Amino acid sequence: MAIDTFMVFTGVYPDKESAEADYDAVKELFKETGLIDAYDAAVIERREDGKVKLGKKHETPTRVGGVLGGGAGLATGLVVALFPFAAIGGGLLALTTGGGALLGAVAGHAAAGMSRSDLKELGEQLDAGQAGLIVVAVSDMESRVREALKRADKLAEKELKVDQEALAKDAEEASSSS
Repeated sequence: MAIDTFMVFTGVYPDKESAEADYDAVKELFKETGLIDAYDAAVIERREDGKVKLGKKHETPTRVGGVLGGGAGLATGLVVALFPFAAIGGGLLALTTGGGALLGAVAGHAAAGMSRSDLKELGEQLDAGQAGLIVVAVSDMESRVREALKRADKLAEKELKVDQEALAKDAEEASSSS
């Protein structure tokens, strides 16, 4: 069982534009280092009606979501684990569809890789702002990612352990059952 360790960063922002600016800074950081496949990121926005909407996202193409074509990475998986009814694009996530099954598999692994108290803390942290940014990055980039998230009002970091082989197997099963 090959367990990979990642760092999860959650930034809380006063507005979507600030979260997107840090999203762009993280994207540029990984582009400059040539490690574009070493992170996932997702911007979330709390709408006026209180619902959470998933905005810009980067999913590592060489990990499960990209390989299977579902576009579901660990950052999006954490958004779904923290906010099960998050809206993606124009529609609400329906975990009964084929894409939803894949997303559910990724969300389950993302949530299982953290303690319940860490998940609760991240959810509460993100609840406090108008926008948020979740970055899941390889652990050796921790300090550089932290520096890139300079616009956040609050920043939390947690460790995430993921069994990539089990995730790939579950995602494959979810995709083939649709």
